[in-house]
Amino acid sequence: MATQADTPRAGPSGAIDLIALDGDDTLWHNERLYVRAQSRLKTLLSAYLADDQMDERLYETEMRNLEHFGYGIKAFALSMIETAIELTDGRITARDIASIIGNAKEMMLADVELLDHVDEALSLLAADHALMLITKGDLLDQERKVARSGLAAHFRYIEIVSDKGRENYNTILQRHAVAAADFLMVGNSLRSDILPVLELGGTAVYVPQGLTWVHESAGGPPAFQAGFHQLEHLGQLPALIARLEEQRPASG
Repeated sequence: MATQADTPRAGPSGAIDLIALDGDDTLWHNERLYVRAQSRLKTLLSAYLADDQMDERLYETEMRNLEHFGYGIKAFALSMIETAIELTDGRITARDIASIIGNAKEMMLADVELLDHVDEALSLLAADHALMLITKGDLLDQERKVARSGLAAHFRYIEIVSDKGRENYNTILQRHAVAAADFLMVGNSLRSDILPVLELGGTAVYVPQGLTWVHESAGGPPAFQAGFHQLEHLGQLPALIARLEEQRPASG
């Protein structure tokens, strides 16, 4: 899903044309909901078997199902149910499956809790930059989170995508008529937010979080790689943007 797909207004000389930010675990907490649901699944299954491999089996199921269900809470719920059926050899009761579904619904209804410094940083940047939210997952779930976050007004564009690979970013840049060299992406996932943008020749700002899904982990680029930056938190982003724009050549 894309919104407001018009051409960004030209900024001041040296300005970055488009600043994009990830949503889950960059702007608001997300992974801890999955960790809690996974812990509840392990407790539920302990009544059936003593299997210390549940985490690995669930991850294998999620990876196997990505091509069918994509990312998000609904896909996670289906993978939890499939894993439970497999590990119990079909002995899991309808009541326990209903409990797994209930946990998924609880995840979807959870409050959206912003990470520190997010609102202030976006307010500062949105005053003189075109901001875009690029988030992946289930469309309905992501739309709800954006609405409940209270951050939508900061973004000129919102892109909800099924995945974040190099081609996905390239499609977005082409749609908004932005060159990769004039694009900056901020996120907590090396795999989804950082490496694909660097491959395109853009600028990527890594803001790691304590909890990150193992699927989103990847070997990071060398610290000296052009275009790569790392921050402790989003409160440091406006100052970094200012420094980068001072170093950029003025447009003719």
